[in-house]
Amino acid sequence: MPLSLHALSFAWPDGTPVLDGLTATFGPGCTGLVAPNGAGKSTLLRLVAGELTPTAGSVTVDGVLGWLRQGLPSTVGTAADLLGVADVLAALRSIEAGDVDEGHFAVVGTDWDVEERTRAQLDRLGLGGVALDRPLATLSGGQVVTLGLAGQLLRDPDVLLLDEPTNDLDADARARLTEVVDGFRGCLLLVSHDRDLLEHVDQVAELDGSGLRTHGGAFSAWEEAVAAEQAVAEREVRSAEQALRREKRERQQARERADRRAGTGARDAVTSGLPKILAGARKRSAQESAGRADGTHGTRVEDARTRLTAAEHALRDDAVLTLELPATRVPAGRTVVQAEGVVVRDLFGDGVGEGVDLTLRGPERVALTGANGSGKSTLLRVLSGDLVPDRGRVARAEGRVAYLSQRLDLLDPTVTVADALAAAAPDRPEAERLTLLARFLFRGARAHLPVGALSGGERLRATLACVLLAEPAPQLVLLDEPTNNLDLTGVAQLVSALDAYEGALVVVSHDERFLAELRLDRRVRLTGGRLAQR
Repeated sequence: MPLSLHALSFAWPDGTPVLDGLTATFGPGCTGLVAPNGAGKSTLLRLVAGELTPTAGSVTVDGVLGWLRQGLPSTVGTAADLLGVADVLAALRSIEAGDVDEGHFAVVGTDWDVEERTRAQLDRLGLGGVALDRPLATLSGGQVVTLGLAGQLLRDPDVLLLDEPTNDLDADARARLTEVVDGFRGCLLLVSHDRDLLEHVDQVAELDGSGLRTHGGAFSAWEEAVAAEQAVAEREVRSAEQALRREKRERQQARERADRRAGTGARDAVTSGLPKILAGARKRSAQESAGRADGTHGTRVEDARTRLTAAEHALRDDAVLTLELPATRVPAGRTVVQAEGVVVRDLFGDGVGEGVDLTLRGPERVALTGANGSGKSTLLRVLSGDLVPDRGRVARAEGRVAYLSQRLDLLDPTVTVADALAAAAPDRPEAERLTLLARFLFRGARAHLPVGALSGGERLRATLACVLLAEPAPQLVLLDEPTNNLDLTGVAQLVSALDAYEGALVVVSHDERFLAELRLDRRVRLTGGRLAQR
């Protein structure tokens, strides 16, 4: 098999276990790896890629490995650097210029056609217009992800790992990615929350505390199987609850019967004139009999309780957020932000006429769409005040504006979740803050974890808590691809949080299913430095 895991275990340096005794094999075809955030999906890919060392067990990869990781560099280097061809191209340029140093030939090896192969791969993925020396900082998040994918495909891998590859991708880029997944002939392990992409896998592997469970077929077939399992589990829980109540009731009834018999026996002993020694023997016998009966019923109660615990364990914990955020309310008709003739030349380009006009009033919910590189993230930064436009003006109402970038870098990774909220809402009592964090599913010790130790979904929840519970509450929230790195439960939790938010909202997302759940008031599309209503 191209990829094998044998008794694979991993724990962090502080002893926190992540994977325990995982054994599995993956052959040719696409496997969708699913699990809640924090269950170890990305950690497993890092172990396969050799970036982490197992605590125990082993990983065997047969052939060339390609790995598209999350969090690709996006501010330093060039397209050629991310593609992994910069050194070869530099050596080729030196040879072409007449430098016959043997080191250049060693770097090139057999890759004399690297530029042609690279351009062909970029054309295939819709990046034919991107120059190889273009700085990554001038590219959109989706373009960076697609470049990373192109770089891995240039390796011609036998085993390909894709970790949330749809992050930041527009509709066209997602379609091209789907073609890659459908056409890949090796072993492909895909971690994704994108339900549409998961419909193209050959099997689904679910990672949980007991190991990996595989189910043949696409994601919808796996969902149907899980739904059927959960229906059985729910019936078993109800049955076990009834059995536990019945055994408790029967134990109580047996105790009451024993007490009545003991009382009747004591009265009979007095009225019948039995000798004390005989009366005492009868009393001890009755007590022993009652004790045996109580022990039998007690065993039955414990057996019923064990059955209930096992049944509850089979139920999935898909907790949702239950929130009320009245402090975020914005009156209808109030102008929250007004942008007129906004131009940012570095990304919108010149010759864009009057630029961008956008007015938000009241608790309006707007989806900002557009192709990768059209300037959506830039416009959010302008609306937030983080970036001053080259031309035009932006007027904001009094009140706080919260901007959550794609990188989720709002919180200091070294502070705990509880301390981050304390900084955002210092006037709230500590007990109230902890209660509110519990509603964001940070209960007990989870509230005191460093932000840097959280999974992507947990970090988004922590950031949302600090943004939505801050003092003063935000009147405008700007979200840039908020579903990146979220599992399906995390997306549902995000929708719950935003459903409770009562202020103005602008969201950039290519996830159509997510946008459909947000109760949007309108959509606007950014093209060529102009906004068009949709």
